Amino acid sequence: MQRARHAPNQGPGRTIMNVTKTLIAGLAATVMALSVPLGASAQDKGTVGISMPTKSSARWIADGDNMVKQFEAAGYATDLQYAEDDIPNQLAQIENMVTKGVDALVIASIDGTTLSNVLANAAAMDIPVIAYDRLIRDSENVDYYATFDNYQVGVQQAESLVAGLEQRFPDAEAWNVELFGGSPDDNNAYFFYDGGMSVLQPLIDEGKVKIVSGQMGMDTVGTLRWDGAVAQARMDNLLSANYTDQQLHGVLSPYDGLSIGIISSLKGVGYGSGDQKMPIVSGQDAEVPSVKAILRGEQYSTIFKDTRELAKVTVNMVDAVLQGNEPEVNDTKTYDNGVKVVPSYLLKPVLVTEENWEEVLVGGGYYTEDQIK
Repeated sequence: MQRARHAPNQGPGRTIMNVTKTLIAGLAATVMALSVPLGASAQDKGTVGISMPTKSSARWIADGDNMVKQFEAAGYATDLQYAEDDIPNQLAQIENMVTKGVDALVIASIDGTTLSNVLANAAAMDIPVIAYDRLIRDSENVDYYATFDNYQVGVQQAESLVAGLEQRFPDAEAWNVELFGGSPDDNNAYFFYDGGMSVLQPLIDEGKVKIVSGQMGMDTVGTLRWDGAVAQARMDNLLSANYTDQQLHGVLSPYDGLSIGIISSLKGVGYGSGDQKMPIVSGQDAEVPSVKAILRGEQYSTIFKDTRELAKVTVNMVDAVLQGNEPEVNDTKTYDNGVKVVPSYLLKPVLVTEENWEEVLVGGGYYTEDQIK
């Protein structure tokens, strides 16, 4: 059951703490108004705290920028913080936002299992919480979830891997493949892996795909913090232990940052040069270095997740809650966080390859052609 929400300055059930928060926020707004230059646009609908995991990935920078732009256009002030993949830092940043009395929280968690206490504090202040892209687990105080269809992301990654294998290695009796997973503390990583394995497992069962190392399952193939250097080191070990006398045909990679590290490892032992064809490597997030790698023939595909659209969904969710309305959702069954099923809005991911990158990424206005070439 969702906690009752009131539109600002409405409703008889407001606590003394909420009244105090409103008075403090009003005083702060008055002070700020005195310092705002003439012609500046007033953000008078409240303040939204936005907690992002890291600036080390271009996509999180884009997420933050898009949300700030769209929240401000909708009349909200924003407090955007990046935690640089440091869990205590993110906890401290969110706690500070709660203490300052933000009107709503949007959180892309580093570790979705560590926020229960700070979210309980937010609930005590009647601050609604939107989980952004990564599900927050083990807390009843998560109101809504805005994300992409993460299982479908994994399906698309594996389908593109198989398509690439059929194109590049049509004569192989069986394809030698290795699996990489995302960070085990990110709930999405399991959806990506399970979606991918829904495509690959039948091919493994019939002998068309061989996992030569035998390494399978998120507990084995997961990559903590989505660290590309960790993925590169693991790929080095896989190659030296299993591929000195046979060819690797493909790698299921769930994220572009891992893919770049994997590709560096592959090139280091000669793949992509001479008569050694580059294995098929998947990815996700359509980051510029990986799109360039696709054009060089090093990475086969990536999954585009339009952060502008995710920001739009999130802004609409927050605005609806703060105005006392029900946000639009399209999934009320999938995302059980261990305590409750979190009502969610799922956006559709888009597969990007050498054939359609320009139409999707440039034609859609996400990048300019100069950024890619």
